[in-house]
Amino acid sequence: MSNTTITVTELVLHCVINADQKSATISILTLIYLLSLFGNLLVITIIVMNSQLHAPMYLYIGTLAVIDLANSSVLIPKMLSVLLLGSSVVPFGACVLQMFVVFHVEEMESLLLLFMAVDRYIAVIYPLRYPSVITNKTVWTGIIVVNIFGIIFKSPCIFFATELSFCHSNVLPYCFCDYATMIHVACNEDPKYLMFLAAGCITTGILPMVLILFSYCRIALAALKISSVEGKKKVFSTCLTHLLVVGLFYIPLMLSYILPGAGVQLSTESYNAMVIVGNVLPPMMNPLIYSFRNKEIKSNIQRIFTKKHDALSEKQS
Repeated sequence: MSNTTITVTELVLHCVINADQKSATISILTLIYLLSLFGNLLVITIIVMNSQLHAPMYLYIGTLAVIDLANSSVLIPKMLSVLLLGSSVVPFGACVLQMFVVFHVEEMESLLLLFMAVDRYIAVIYPLRYPSVITNKTVWTGIIVVNIFGIIFKSPCIFFATELSFCHSNVLPYCFCDYATMIHVACNEDPKYLMFLAAGCITTGILPMVLILFSYCRIALAALKISSVEGKKKVFSTCLTHLLVVGLFYIPLMLSYILPGAGVQLSTESYNAMVIVGNVLPPMMNPLIYSFRNKEIKSNIQRIFTKKHDALSEKQS
């Protein structure tokens, strides 16, 4: 096999999935994308249209819906096109851009889930301080600061990607442009590329997850002191459903980033499956867990559809 470095102006995405699973995968991804679009657009519309929902927790929920909408739209259409075509040629610059955007929305979702857990922690543990500590201003400031921090923190991956040399192949056995996959296909052996991946995973993955688990553990302990059985059930139900989404997001993605960063070789199909689950399922689940279970949002959704039903009935009569 030749070790001659080739100049790469484009990369080929080839999603490695068993042939007998390809049709089912395409159908499932299409359904997930449509549900994600519908759910997140509905949540954003409800929050924007209703001034009563312009409060900290709803701003977090609305921002999460925007992130999930961006995440689904950046990933799933491209994945579907790769699966339908068998492979897809992508200009190198466009591939690096998609890689950066995917990194950014993953990091934003991770930190926003942390903010939401801290919000619930303060609301339950320090209810009297909540109105003064958590305000619309602090929410927007946090979101803006996290965005700026994320862009600065991830900028090295762009420079690292442009340094990569491809000796053997420019085919990425993956469904979209991904930093770890590019490193493993390239012939560079400098450990800085994987060290950056591991550092990013610890800073924006493991640390936020630990803080989220701590927040919900404290909330659960506080719930045990509630005398009402219904109150306890409500708090534990909320904690468990939130932790379900946290687990679906963090565990597959962290394993997919930490293991390659630690030098562990994963099969291409295993890696594909983990990152697809971590990126695709949460945008569909988040509206169900964080929004449609919320009484205010649910009542506003019912009001909208009731009005439409009444208007349709008047027209027909």
